[in-house]
Amino acid sequence: MSLAAVKATGRMPDLSHVPLVDEVGVKERAARFQTRSIKKASKIEALHMVLSMIDLTTLEGQDTPGKVKQLCQKAIHLHDALPGLPHVAAICVYPTMVGVAKKALGNNDINVASVATAFPSGMAPRQIKLEETRIAVDDGADEIDMVISRGAFLQGEYGFVFDEIAAIKEACGDAHLKVILETGELGTLDRVRRASVLAMHAGADFIKTSTGKIQPAATLPVTLVMLQAIRDYFYETGRMVGMKPAGGISSSKLAIHYLVMLRETLGNAWMTPEWYRFGASSLANDVLMQLQKQATGVYQSADYFSKD
Repeated sequence: MSLAAVKATGRMPDLSHVPLVDEVGVKERAARFQTRSIKKASKIEALHMVLSMIDLTTLEGQDTPGKVKQLCQKAIHLHDALPGLPHVAAICVYPTMVGVAKKALGNNDINVASVATAFPSGMAPRQIKLEETRIAVDDGADEIDMVISRGAFLQGEYGFVFDEIAAIKEACGDAHLKVILETGELGTLDRVRRASVLAMHAGADFIKTSTGKIQPAATLPVTLVMLQAIRDYFYETGRMVGMKPAGGISSSKLAIHYLVMLRETLGNAWMTPEWYRFGASSLANDVLMQLQKQATGVYQSADYFSKD
């Protein structure tokens, strides 16, 4: 999609009209999602769904080609002793590792996602962000996870942030764009709501909570506010936008709470990897341990699963 096309289908919104968030109500509703009782058959189905939605991630300064290849092998062979497992949605790596991941995954139906735009700070000139995005896409990235310029957003420079997202969307070509808000730095749920609306109107295919590099990262209340923004944007435009909570979701139980919230807020249409992801490095291991427990009645030792 060209920059002109983005602006033709989604113009800079008037953020003064974005409704304020009832923070107390959001927190109370988010807490209720954690009280749902999930029976065994539904729990197994939910665990398979969680597994299929994971962006298996390594984003460390010590990443090497060997580590990325190992992560790709883990994605391909999650647990060969458990038949019928879905594969994860994507491997998420730095731009320099996109080619390595693409080659290691081969013909397996697993996407390669790459962070870009001076991740995690976003503190770089726009032309560098655009070039980094193009390099990742040229090397085979199917998805780009960009960070917004939080400093500009917090100063009220909404047009700057909008134009930057739209420009990165153009640079993505056919690759999907996930826009990271870094909600822990935005400070309030009202700002999270405004940033979500801004990103979607600028052309985001997904909106994402966090880089995972600062705390707080993903939380149920923040994710609920973003889901509600997606719902209202869909009612307004008819365009579906995906959601990716990332950072701090390491247990199956918590991930299932997120799925309950997703279903009750957006409905079944969003309950697929096409529209919902978990950004995680350790969640897959806990899901596999829970599935092993459901199959055999006992937990398998964590030593049976690679950390990366």
